[in-house]
Amino acid sequence: MRYLSYLQEYLFPSGCSCCKRVLASSSEASKGLCKDCMDFFLDYLAMEKRCEICGRQLISEKGSCLSCREKSLPANEACDSGLIRPRALFPYTGMFKTILASYKFGKSLALGKFFTRCLLDESLRITAFKGASWVPVPPKPGKIKRQGWDQIEFLAALLEKSNKNSKDKIAEGKLPVCRCLKRLPSRSQKELNREERRGNLKDRIVCSIKAPRIALIFDDVITTGATLNSCAEALLENGAEKVYGLCLFYD
Repeated sequence: MRYLSYLQEYLFPSGCSCCKRVLASSSEASKGLCKDCMDFFLDYLAMEKRCEICGRQLISEKGSCLSCREKSLPANEACDSGLIRPRALFPYTGMFKTILASYKFGKSLALGKFFTRCLLDESLRITAFKGASWVPVPPKPGKIKRQGWDQIEFLAALLEKSNKNSKDKIAEGKLPVCRCLKRLPSRSQKELNREERRGNLKDRIVCSIKAPRIALIFDDVITTGATLNSCAEALLENGAEKVYGLCLFYD
């Protein structure tokens, strides 16, 4: 697949999803990023000092960032739903926002492999996860039929593929994917303010099958945490004992 990606890039060049530089190797082409941009994102991901609430970089603060303290958010913002310390990896600004737009709206599928690596790397830092499962945030009703794909479901498929690839060293910490959540019709979260978002998905996300004992919910962007909270509530009501949250970006 790496060489097929390189061949595609050679015949139909699109360049790095971030800086547009020519992708000069199969490794770069397979992830949609040049080596410099990829190293930048991975170095950011490896930072140890992060806000325990939103995952933002901490410079001089301890525990939580100034933004979360100004909002008077507790150490576990989602404690009322049972969600354990939701984690977010990158800020939804600048070059970070650019690569998500390339993936989500430009359908740069090669970036999915890079994002999958980020999810796998971070999952190993959160907990041992014995008996845990990945749980994708469900798409809006009819989205896949209308648009032909869903960015979270695509990552779920790549996570499953990683589990089957015994040569993938990251897969040593592999977790199964459990698509147990279903989203019922509701208003779009993007159109609502913080308070409206918290109530919009109330009882709008349900479990279609029994939830895994330990669940790791994943999504692309976290803004208020309302979506992850609703997912956590549905999981805990249907057999989950612990629920963690992991998002690629925070807004």
